[in-house]
Amino acid sequence: MLRPRRVIPFFAVLLAALTSLAAANPCLAQYSADKPLGAAAQNKPSYLQNAGIDQRLGTQLPLNAQFIDSTGKAVTLGDYFHQRPVVLAEVYFKCGMLCPQVLHGMAQALRQTGFHPGDEYDILVTSIDPDDTPADAAEAKAHIATMLGTPGAADHVHFLTGRQPAIDALASATGFHFVRVPGPDGKMDQFAHSSVIMIATPDGRLSKYFSGIEYQPRDLRLALIEASNRRIGSLSDIVLLYCCSYSPSQGRYTVAVLRILGIAGMGSILAMGAVFYLLSRKPRPVAA
Repeated sequence: MLRPRRVIPFFAVLLAALTSLAAANPCLAQYSADKPLGAAAQNKPSYLQNAGIDQRLGTQLPLNAQFIDSTGKAVTLGDYFHQRPVVLAEVYFKCGMLCPQVLHGMAQALRQTGFHPGDEYDILVTSIDPDDTPADAAEAKAHIATMLGTPGAADHVHFLTGRQPAIDALASATGFHFVRVPGPDGKMDQFAHSSVIMIATPDGRLSKYFSGIEYQPRDLRLALIEASNRRIGSLSDIVLLYCCSYSPSQGRYTVAVLRILGIAGMGSILAMGAVFYLLSRKPRPVAA
């Protein structure tokens, strides 16, 4: 009699292989840490324990922190906070895996919001690697500006590099924890970090966090409207924003059921009042 094949060892081997792969690649391992995948999350390397994100909504960014822009010019963070909300991302420009996906997802979602850089928002991307150069920043900026598909977008897309004190000051304010880890060749040239973009108000306060590498255009649009104190967007956006609420734990907007029920209740009362008014009106006498 044929004996059934043993499949459990195969899956055990497969799981062990995936765990080893995550340990070897810090970006992949960090993505798994953000969204645990069963036993793989249990075996997270010790050096990843300090990498993650703490949402610090309402925190003032260090606007005096000094950076270098993609042209080599010395700037401060405050140079990019004026009248519009800012979409903020912390990455490193030599990253070959997670960071490009974060920036790609950000550009794709922003392009679908119906808003345009320079009109309703600005983009600010800072490097967490002090070894990144303005040339690295310029190359990354050109790619993202092209993806946005808006004429003049490059004037409102800013990629910055900086020294460790400025990098640490911004990361501390945003709760963006990262660690430097050895690559396959043993060199300390990679970083473990979270995949996240943030929305800041025009005066430099953190307003919203969105995790992952894909972002919902509707959520980004509502976040930008809210960060602008409703100075942008249409009437329908304001109504939608009233009917939705931001969930920090989920990093997205969800339907506010109680608000919708309240609107429905008010509508019913107004309708009933209109009916009673019409019924109580005395009929006009018919002219002979």
